Amino acid sequence: MDLLLIAILCIAAYLIGSISTAVWLGKAYYGIDIRQHGSGNSGATNTFRVLGKKPGTIVMLIDIFKGWVATSLAGLLVIFNAIEPDNLVIFQLILGALAVVGHIFPVYERFKGGKGVATLLGMMLAIQPQVALVCMLIFVIVLLTSKYVSLGSMIAALAFPILLLLPRFHPDNPILIIFGFVLFAMVVLTHRKNINRLLTGEESKANIKLGRKK
Repeated sequence: MDLLLIAILCIAAYLIGSISTAVWLGKAYYGIDIRQHGSGNSGATNTFRVLGKKPGTIVMLIDIFKGWVATSLAGLLVIFNAIEPDNLVIFQLILGALAVVGHIFPVYERFKGGKGVATLLGMMLAIQPQVALVCMLIFVIVLLTSKYVSLGSMIAALAFPILLLLPRFHPDNPILIIFGFVLFAMVVLTHRKNINRLLTGEESKANIKLGRKK
């Protein structure tokens, strides 16, 4: 096992996740810090709310791509014989999780970032694309029926490990299921304020047509 290469890729995954797309886009093209507007969050949802559909879409796609790239770096460990192929999923999970942590606590922006859902989706697309696509469908259905982005995100995150329990999607390595529930817990943790607002009926609903919040 090449510990040096593993350490380098772990750092790289975190730094990739730390790319604060919403903050940098807002400052570069709109002259604002997205964290000082709307919900104060530097993720795609708040970008949709504050800047509109086009920049929100750009931020979402880049944040998804961050998770996919960071997770896919694990393939280099196999290529360079740093790990056994059987351990690939474990290191995909480690690198993907580090990217999500980077998005939530970005080193470039004083550790104040987003909620990591889009980056988590990119991670899941790299590891289990079929399940991730089903989770995306679930997110869309919940969003269209409830108009709550936060609720859709949490239900989709929970759906991932649950779907892995089904025979059709059951992975060879059960650690993926365990990790799925851990990541769901992380999503819930980052949505604490949203959960409180949902319970009190104060959570903002998404305007699907315009891609903004009401």
